[in-house]
Amino acid sequence: MAKQKKNFLERLTSRFQLVVRNEDNLEERSIGGLSNGRVIAIFTVFFATLFFLCLFLAQTLLARWYDPRHAQREANKRLLELAIRVDSLVMEVDRKDQFINNIQRILRGDTTGISEPSELMKGQNKSVTQPGDLSLGENSSEFRKEFEQTDLSLTALTGNTYSELQDTFFFSPITGFVSDRYDAKRGHFGVDIVTKANEPIKSIADGTVIMSSWTQDSGYVIMVQHQANLVSVYKHNAELLKKVGTFVNAGEILSIVGNSGEMTSGPHLHFELWYNGNAINPEEFITF
Repeated sequence: MAKQKKNFLERLTSRFQLVVRNEDNLEERSIGGLSNGRVIAIFTVFFATLFFLCLFLAQTLLARWYDPRHAQREANKRLLELAIRVDSLVMEVDRKDQFINNIQRILRGDTTGISEPSELMKGQNKSVTQPGDLSLGENSSEFRKEFEQTDLSLTALTGNTYSELQDTFFFSPITGFVSDRYDAKRGHFGVDIVTKANEPIKSIADGTVIMSSWTQDSGYVIMVQHQANLVSVYKHNAELLKKVGTFVNAGEILSIVGNSGEMTSGPHLHFELWYNGNAINPEEFITF
């Protein structure tokens, strides 16, 4: 009688017994039942796992060793990250430069185009006046006095809080006698400190020099940008010892006491503090 042929499904489900025989005594041990379908499934899973493992290694570990394009791709990725960071830093530096230039303009008496304190962060770039450059003109002193009597003088401090400054220790820029105190009503936005000639003037805190130049009214002037939007100003110096862009530590010497500029009657330091664009009384935070 002829055997009936099995169809494909029956072949897959046909079960077999896997037997292991001892070579010495021919003892048989059954391992388990198998079928064609199970064998195919096991080999499929094995080869799929092997394929994906090889693909993963080719894209990671092996690529570092054998793919010459891997290093170039990593370098391009790093360059892109650095380019994005540089763009953001350039924008931040531009904003800082605009703020610094506007502070310098106000201290020189140039208020053109500034209508309110908030525009200090939006101003236009202008060149810093260099020593010997008296291009401000003969009427610069009168212009400064008129400016300081207007609302542009940035002395409206009502409602401002200075908790950040109260918790900060400031070095005294110089030790001496306060001959003229802060008085915003009469346009005196700092304190005048008289001391011995050739005394060094020190930075009140860590910061970056944002102006080191000459103005007609104040002579040799140096300004330092500190944290918390605080700017310290030192005027009428005999000599400036730091350049723009220099980082200075608290207590580091910036300049020498002098008598330069038109608005002075003897060797002294005129010291100002500006916080968030507003002039504040230095004696509230520093002991001279």
